[in-house]
Amino acid sequence: MLVSLINKINEFNEFIFSPLDNLIEKLPFADWVIDAVCDSIHLLPFLFFVFVIIELLEFFYADRINSLLKKTGKSGVLVGSLAAIIPQCGFSVIAGSLYSRRIITRGCLIAVYLATSDETIPILLATPNKAYLIIPIVIIKLLIGLTAGYLIDFIRPQAVVKNEDFDIELAEEEGCCKHDIEHGHKRELIIHPIMHTVNVFGFILVITLILNYCLESVSINNLLTTGKYIQPIVAAFIGLIPNCAISIGVTMMLIKGSITFGAAMSALLSNAGLGLLVLLKNNDFKDTIKIIAFLLVISITSGLIITFLV
Repeated sequence: MLVSLINKINEFNEFIFSPLDNLIEKLPFADWVIDAVCDSIHLLPFLFFVFVIIELLEFFYADRINSLLKKTGKSGVLVGSLAAIIPQCGFSVIAGSLYSRRIITRGCLIAVYLATSDETIPILLATPNKAYLIIPIVIIKLLIGLTAGYLIDFIRPQAVVKNEDFDIELAEEEGCCKHDIEHGHKRELIIHPIMHTVNVFGFILVITLILNYCLESVSINNLLTTGKYIQPIVAAFIGLIPNCAISIGVTMMLIKGSITFGAAMSALLSNAGLGLLVLLKNNDFKDTIKIIAFLLVISITSGLIITFLV
């Protein structure tokens, strides 16, 4: 149903952009450049629409989710995992702030990081022929997040702060596009989606240009065959880079067939957006290293298992 609707929207989208496509195709550029520009431009309406929906969800429901997460204590793994799979800006940042105050457990934090989808779902929604990947990616991230979170809290129980005043003011943290994730304003319901769309479009265009050039000049099939079980390891380390460009790049590489599904999952599991920056800034350094080690081990192991099974 959803895929069918997206396909119909995509057909209308291509009809609208056909005059622009014809104009771009007349430019004196290589085919791989023209394809990258056209493909990226076609994503603009989808991205903007999805980011508006995400902004509305974040504006009206983020405070409720954050408040619930503060109150759940040791049972926050389920709440955190379910909340993290919903695309929104900065939930991993909020989780990092809560953990640095010991309001949530280590297991809850890692569950949030593993389940965080970042830009993956919006980009897949904007690419109708790959939208079917959303469900397996979300289910895998959710199951791994829940399993790892509960297992970590069971093996290494951790006390959390019990405070009756759950309207604690956390350190002011910013999400992507310098977005205030704690104190949203109604004007951001349009301004932030526009900024986010422009930023993501820029990343997609650059990444698509690079991928198209590689596909034009390098045998990707040979790379995939020779590095099948190396990719998830390398991808997990790349996923640790605290920037939304990473999830964008990994998703575009998956769409283009430049990496295996297992490698993509490895990177998407270890990628926690800007959340790791908050830990590095506010949390005990040794504890942060342990959390990063947990993320790496879980992501690499999961990626290798998926690569072996798929």
